[in-house]
Amino acid sequence: MSESFLLCPVCHSKTRVKVRSGTELKLFPLFCPKCKQENLINLKNFKITVIKEPDAQTQSR
Repeated sequence: MSESFLLCPVCHSKTRVKVRSGTELKLFPLFCPKCKQENLINLKNFKITVIKEPDAQTQSR
């Protein structure tokens, strides 16, 4: 089994999360200690997909 640390999608530094091959993550909040950002990600076969949340829109009356 191969395992590796996840890399931050913003600054590409190593995070504190270690995953093995075959691990799947959905809507996982990945925090980077270097750039202090949190991103929602999906992970499958060591490929990270960043989920962009739409900004909240104000309701007009």
